[in-house]
Amino acid sequence: MANKIVFIVGMAGSGKSIVSDELVKKGFAFLRFGQITLDKIKQDGLEVNEANEKKTREAFRKEHGMGAYAILNIPKFDELLKKSNVVGDNLMSWSEYKILKEKYRNSMYVIAVYAPPKLRYQRLENRAVEKDEKQRFRSFTKKEAKARDYAEIENLEKGGPIAMADFTIDNTGTIEQLKQKVREVLSLIK
Repeated sequence: MANKIVFIVGMAGSGKSIVSDELVKKGFAFLRFGQITLDKIKQDGLEVNEANEKKTREAFRKEHGMGAYAILNIPKFDELLKKSNVVGDNLMSWSEYKILKEKYRNSMYVIAVYAPPKLRYQRLENRAVEKDEKQRFRSFTKKEAKARDYAEIENLEKGGPIAMADFTIDNTGTIEQLKQKVREVLSLIK
């Protein structure tokens, strides 16, 4: 049986990283879509912040279209799929979804992680961020988080992949409850 590729979607603070980490614990290889943004910012000697991230994301999309992150990450996904199942963290745009669905067809699953804005904004403001070289866990003020939400929905087509997810996990409870929901979804995928 061919390896599966699972893409995680959701707004900032919804719990995508926890879901991805649970899949990694189950043997999935991990690739974060946005790592190429952070790598480019660092390569250019810029500070990692929301303004530089937004500028870099938009530059990639200007050059490669709205499917940029799918196009740029497909070779990495293909390489990982040779060895194991793969989790792709933070599929963003509708164009990316369509490119990936065409490529991976029945081997592809999408899990949306949902939490309402008020709860996500609280999580993001209260997130204790230790030194994190890969910038996976970042805190945002409520204003920053709301601006990011609007930009992702209006400019990056983020709603499409969330709406078309194969599974939606409601993350309004405890971390342990979220992990249990991930195990339940994983049993349906396998």
